[in-house]
This record gives sequence, C-alpha cells and structure tokens, in this order.
Amino acid sequence: MSDGPSPEGNPLPAAQAALAAEHAAAYGYGVIGARTTGARATQAREAYGGHLARRDSLARTVRELGGTPRAAEAAYALPFEVRTPADAERLAAEIEDRVAGAYSDLVRASQGKLRREAADALSAAAVRAARWRGVGVAFPGLPERSDRAKQS
Repeated sequence: MSDGPSPEGNPLPAAQAALAAEHAAAYGYGVIGARTTGARATQAREAYGGHLARRDSLARTVRELGGTPRAAEAAYALPFEVRTPADAERLAAEIEDRVAGAYSDLVRASQGKLRREAADALSAAAVRAARWRGVGVAFPGLPERSDRAKQS
C-alpha cells in the first residue's frame, strides 16, 4: 500500500502498487494452499486463481496507462511463520487486507471504468478476508479507519 493516493489524473503509481499486491497475494496463496486441506484448500485455490486473473488485468491496465508492469519478485517475506492451518487462515486474511488497501488507493486515484474495477476488486478482497477471518471489518482497505471504528 502506498503512502497516499496518486496525484489526480495519474493512477499509474496506484495501479503498479495494486499489481505488486497481486503478485504478493499469488505467492502467499501458494504457501496457504500447502498448509490447508478440504474446503479451505478449495477456497485457497479459488482465491489464487482470482488473484492471477486480477494480476493479468492490472498488467494490461499498467500498459494502457503508459507504464511497464512491475515484475513479480522471486519470493516474498511473509509477516509470520506459517506452520499450521490456522496460521494459513490468518495469512490469507492479512493478504486480503493488504490487497484491499492497494485497491483502496487505486479507487482514490482513478475514475471511470478503472475506478469501478478497483472498487470491485476491493470488495472481493474484503469478502475473502471476512471469510478467512470469520468476521469483516468496518472500513476494508482503510486500516486506520477500521482501527478507529474498533475503538469507538
């Protein structure tokens, strides 16, 4: 997630950040899939496929905006060690929160069709996070607002 929204009329930095979030999500779901079974493994495979599709769409968007799509890293540092199915579920929820944050920035930086697509992606990430966590947050994609809502 970026430090702030992109300058008005230039959604490219936010699109690149969302693309980077999708690359990281795809990597993370590889780890999650290896630590889950049954219905959760199916859920992880579906999320992985969804992130790959959004990643590919964002790569096209970045090119349309005049940029060169950011390449995926060879590996990503996970926020904590993932040993158990519970760890995998917690990681999935965190990944989705991070993806929602990146799309929140893209919503603020864009307009028209791209803004609608970013809002749809933010919503999808928030729903996946809620499914993994078992509960939603007040302001998906805006962690600072969610934290304040919890304190109220």
